[in-house]
Amino acid sequence: LSLELCWEQGLAVSPRVTHHSVPVPQEAGPTMVGDEHSDPHLMSILGATKRTTLGNNFCEYYVNDAPRVVLDKLESLGYRVVSMTGVGQTLVWCLHRE
Repeated sequence: LSLELCWEQGLAVSPRVTHHSVPVPQEAGPTMVGDEHSDPHLMSILGATKRTTLGNNFCEYYVNDAPRVVLDKLESLGYRVVSMTGVGQTLVWCLHRE
């Protein structure tokens, strides 16, 4: 079984890069870590809360941690960074777990 995650941080970041070899911004959260269909158990482990932004008709999960903290937590759960990209002022990391 494989599980892939992608997320982004507020205006600046999303986890998905190996933070040991690639610089990760030091901004504080909130970091967006999932959408309304994300695994509730994983969101609980990350300490994420679900919220809806005014004008959106969908929910997203956020944590107050900086992206590097989220990446550390996910690494300890067996996730590894597969890719990373920037979209405007947002960074998005994609992780995979076997």
